[in-house]
Amino acid sequence: MSVFRKLFGVFLAALLLGGALKVGGDLKAGPEIQGALKPQAVHREAAEEIVDRLDLHYSRLSFDDALSERVLEQYLKDLDPNRLYFTRKDIDDFQIYRDQLDDQLEDGELEAGYSIFNRFQTRLEERLTEILADIKAGFDGWQFDGDEQVLVDRSEAPWAADDEALDAIWRRQLKNAVLSMRLNGTEDSAIRERLTNRYESQLNRVRQNTAEDVFQTYMNALAQSFDPHTNYFTPHNSENFDISMSRSLEGIGAVLQYEDGYTKVVRLVPGGPAAKQGRLKPADRIVAVGQDDDDLVNVIGMRLDEVVDMIRGPKGSDVQLEVIPAGSASEHDTRTVTITRNKVVLEEQAAKKEVIEFDHDGDKVKLGIIEIPAFYMDFNAFHRGDPNYTSTTRDVAELLVELRKENVDGLVIDLRNNGGGSLLEVNKLVSLFINRGPTVQVREAGGRVSVENDQYPGMLYAGPLAVLVNRYSASASEIFAGAMQDYGRALIVGDQTYGKGTVQTLLDLNHGKLKMTNAKFYRVSGSSNQNLGIVPDVNMPSLIDKDEVGESSLPNALPWDEIQPADYERYQDLMPLLPTLRERHDQRIQNNPEFVYVEQLRDLVADANRRHELSLNADQRKAWQDQYDQKRLAIENALRKYRGEEPIDKMEDLRKLEEQRALDPEASEEPMNEDPYLRETGHILADMVGLLRDQRVASQDS
Repeated sequence: MSVFRKLFGVFLAALLLGGALKVGGDLKAGPEIQGALKPQAVHREAAEEIVDRLDLHYSRLSFDDALSERVLEQYLKDLDPNRLYFTRKDIDDFQIYRDQLDDQLEDGELEAGYSIFNRFQTRLEERLTEILADIKAGFDGWQFDGDEQVLVDRSEAPWAADDEALDAIWRRQLKNAVLSMRLNGTEDSAIRERLTNRYESQLNRVRQNTAEDVFQTYMNALAQSFDPHTNYFTPHNSENFDISMSRSLEGIGAVLQYEDGYTKVVRLVPGGPAAKQGRLKPADRIVAVGQDDDDLVNVIGMRLDEVVDMIRGPKGSDVQLEVIPAGSASEHDTRTVTITRNKVVLEEQAAKKEVIEFDHDGDKVKLGIIEIPAFYMDFNAFHRGDPNYTSTTRDVAELLVELRKENVDGLVIDLRNNGGGSLLEVNKLVSLFINRGPTVQVREAGGRVSVENDQYPGMLYAGPLAVLVNRYSASASEIFAGAMQDYGRALIVGDQTYGKGTVQTLLDLNHGKLKMTNAKFYRVSGSSNQNLGIVPDVNMPSLIDKDEVGESSLPNALPWDEIQPADYERYQDLMPLLPTLRERHDQRIQNNPEFVYVEQLRDLVADANRRHELSLNADQRKAWQDQYDQKRLAIENALRKYRGEEPIDKMEDLRKLEEQRALDPEASEEPMNEDPYLRETGHILADMVGLLRDQRVASQDS
C-alpha cells in the first residue's frame, strides 16, 4: 500500500470516528470570520501562548465569562471610545460574544476579534467618507443661533439608536469643530482645509489596516483587561521597546501611551528636549506630527509604534506636534509645538543642590535642597565592575557631604516630576537616611514576599528632612517617600503621588513580546503604593488634575491593598505634629499670591472642564469665552502685580508671552530660592523642628 493510501485511510478513519486530525495544528473549522481581514496561523499560535502566560499575571484572573465580558467591553472602548461609529444594533450583534471570548482565546480562535474589527472598519470608512463630503459642501448655510448643544464627552453616552441618530451626532460634532475654530479667528477656507486634511489622512490610514494591526489591537484589549501596564507588542513594536520598559520617544524625551484612539503624553523625561522646551505637558494628546516645515500628518487612531517612528529623527532636526492640551473641552482646540530633537543628557538628570536662606518667625533659616530628577544608574559600567559608575546615590552622598560643611538647618529632597528609575538606586538612597533596616517589600504573583534591606549601617544625614513630591512623582520616587514616611524620618509635603506600585517583566513570545505585571511593591508598613500613591503629610495646592493623571485614572488599574508589615523601627512619630503643621501652613498660604494664583487657576480650569455640553450658539459661546478670558487675565495680573510686572491686557498677549517662555525655557526658569513650593516646604520643616524641640523641653521638665 502506498504512503498516500495509508494517510488517506488514517484520515478517513478519523472522519468516521468523528475525531479531529491534527497535523501541525487543528484542522477543525472554527466560526467563520465576517469581513476581509483574517488572522494568520502565527496569530492563533501567539494568542494561545499569550493566554498561557496571562495565567501567571499578578491578579490571577480566571479565563471565564466574567473576563470574557471585560475583554469585550475593553475592545469596544479601544475601537470606539466616544461612541461615534457603532450603532446600538452593532452592539447588540456583538453580545453573542459576551460569554464566548474566553473559550475562543483559549483555543487560539480569533473570530470575535476580527469580525468585530471588520465591522468597525466598515463603519469607520463609511463615516469618514460622509464627513468629508459634508466638509466639501461647505459651511455657508449653517446656522449658529439656536439652542443646539454638543456633548463634550461621549464615552458614557448611549450608543446611537441607528444611522440617522449617528448622522445627527456627527453633524453636531462637525458644527462644534467649525465654531471652535471660527472663535479662534480661523477663516472658513482654512477650517475646510484643516478638517479635510485630518479626515483624509485618517481615512487613508484606516484603509491600510492589516491582519497584524487587528491582532495587536485585540491582544492589547485582552492584556489591558488585566491591568494598564500589561501590553502586547508585535515583532515590529518590540524593536521599539526600550530597556526601561517604558515607551520612550527617542528624540524628544517623552513617554507615551495609546488611549482612546489618541497618543497621550504620560510624562516627560527630565533633561529631555520636550521637558526643556516646556510646551508639551503630561495628559496632552498628540493628533498630528510634521517634520521640519512639512505639512502635519494626522495620527488619530494610528498605532503607537507608528507615531514613535514619525517622531524619531536625527539630532538637531525639528518635529512639529499638533496637540490637544490637557483638559481641553474640544478636540479641535489644538496648538502646535515645535521641538528640536536631541538626546537626553544624563548630566541634566543628575542630582543637584542649592542652599537658600529665609526668615521664619524672626529666625534665619539655612535650608539645603537636593533635586533628584530621576533614579539613574549606568548599568553597563556597574556590571563591568567600574567603581566610578554613574549613580544617583553616589551623587547625592557627595552633595550631602558638601551641605554638611555648610551647616544647613534642614534638608529638602525634591522629587517633583521624578518618574522613577533604578530600584537598586532607590534602595541605596534610603540607606543614606536610616541606620539599617528594610526599605521596600515585593510581593510576587504566587504570594511570596521578599524584603529589600539597607545593607549599610549608619546615616550620612541624620538632621531634619522633608521630601517634596507631586502627582508626577512615581515608582522609585514613591518607594523612597514611603520609606521616609514609614520610618518617621521625614515629612512628606506636596501633592498625592502617581500611584505606580507594580512590577513588570518582558516575556518573549513566538510572535512578539508580552509585558506583564508579575509583582507589587509594598512599603515597610505593609501598605501598597499602588493606585493610592503616597499621601503627603502636608498638602500643597496643585494645578494637576488627578482625574487625568495618575494610576487611579487608568482603566483596570490594580487596587490598593496591604500585607504584613516588615520588621522595622520608627525613628520618631510625627503624627501628633501634623494638625499644627497643617494649620500653620494653611495660614501662611491663604493670602500668599503665589498659592492663591494656583488655587484660583485650578478652580477656573476645573469649572470649564465640568461642562458636559457646549453651546453651538455662536453668541453664547463667544460670551462664555470672553468671560473665561477676563477671569484668566485677572488671575494672571494679580500675580504679575505681586511680582512687580506689567499687567497684560489681552489673551492674545498672554498666549504670545507663554510661547516666548517656551522658546527659551531656561531664561524663565525659576531659581530655587524663588520657588514658592520649596520656600513653603522650608517653613513647614522649620515648624517641625520647633515643635520637636518644644516636645523635648516639655518631656525634660516633666
